[in-house]
Amino acid sequence: MEFRPCIDIHNGKVKQIVGGSLKDAGSRAEENFVSEQDAAFYARFYRESGIRGGHIILLNKEGSEFYEATKSQALLALAEYPGGLQVGGGIRDDNAAEYLEAGASHVIVTSYVFRDGAVDWDRLHRIRKEAGRERLVLDLSCRRRGGEYYIVTDRWQKFTDVALSAAVLDELAGFCAEFLVHAVDVEGKARGIEEPLARLLGDWGGIPVTYAGGVGSFEDLAKLKELGRGRLHVTIGSALDLFGGEMNYEEVVKFVAGSPK
Repeated sequence: MEFRPCIDIHNGKVKQIVGGSLKDAGSRAEENFVSEQDAAFYARFYRESGIRGGHIILLNKEGSEFYEATKSQALLALAEYPGGLQVGGGIRDDNAAEYLEAGASHVIVTSYVFRDGAVDWDRLHRIRKEAGRERLVLDLSCRRRGGEYYIVTDRWQKFTDVALSAAVLDELAGFCAEFLVHAVDVEGKARGIEEPLARLLGDWGGIPVTYAGGVGSFEDLAKLKELGRGRLHVTIGSALDLFGGEMNYEEVVKFVAGSPK
């Protein structure tokens, strides 16, 4: 288990939001925290604390009135911590190189490789060729429907027809270095993790997986460690004191550092 920090950027500001509340119309979201600091501040903080592998997520749709401000913040963060952070949000085969050259260790992709509810294998091959498998992360963030976890796209607003399973993870693992999985239904609520999802991901045990969503206490963190068999990396946002929450950042880092890798 490793701690993977985050820098979520919405409307040009570093924020913590309730994941299921994002709406492209009007660039709206339910906010837990809006920082007075820019994205570079957090990148510098993570660099100085020696934490790598965090992700920057652009939460505005390309073409929206706030997109350029959000992208500018992301590029500032990458410049502050070259090679230390991943970036996602609107990544395609024709812009992946821009972010990698700007300092991203990896690009994170979801919506581009899903079309009409299914995996677009041609696009997946193209983005792997452009970024390189070793610098590509597939975001398989999901929401629960009918007892299964379905991958969602377009800033978590659209369901695909693909339910997460060991077979799906096996099939996609050959295209990327890591998976990132937000449990969208509990994202930003800090009221507990999606236990069946954590168990599914922990039981799989393939390439590295980062779980995000719902961690609000050290009890939740211990439960994730247990269900994930110590294999899952973890991102905590709204619950961290860094973002106005109650979990102390240094204590979280210490807790995770004491977990099996």
